[in-house]
Amino acid sequence: MPRVPQRHGYFLGPAGNYSPREADTAKIAIASDHAGYRLKEVVKTHLTGKGHQVEDFGTHSEEPVDYPDFVRPAALSVAEGGNELGIVLGGSGNGEAMVANKVPGIRCAVCWNRASALLAKEHNNANVISLGARLLSEQEALSIVDAWLGAQFEGGRHARRLEKLESGR
Repeated sequence: MPRVPQRHGYFLGPAGNYSPREADTAKIAIASDHAGYRLKEVVKTHLTGKGHQVEDFGTHSEEPVDYPDFVRPAALSVAEGGNELGIVLGGSGNGEAMVANKVPGIRCAVCWNRASALLAKEHNNANVISLGARLLSEQEALSIVDAWLGAQFEGGRHARRLEKLESGR
């Protein structure tokens, strides 16, 4: 996988293989369905308060919608480099992760606690995470987001596995 040097000695390869330090700021895509709307707004406020740039792909209310209409554009923005990372939200986060993972170059992990968020980045270099608004409190969700943003991809044996994932082997 080609790697291009970026700020602070980290690397940006295809589809946002960027591992920010906690003090860094990132461009983050965010999207939700109606079930994730309220939590999306909380996460968005939290991220902008920490200096991150957030691009909101919707939805913009609690009116029922189809999550692929919002999640796919957010995932594409990460895959195409318009945003470095992405966060998608829904009732459980499962459907949103499925949609995001259909976009080539996206590695979206459903995260349910800090440990799952840390491992998503450290072992799988997840460039998008999915959160279940019906399953997490606001505090749990913000803790997950902070853990994921502060984690770094470990490389090594995990890089070999990701190369196999990306190549379809």
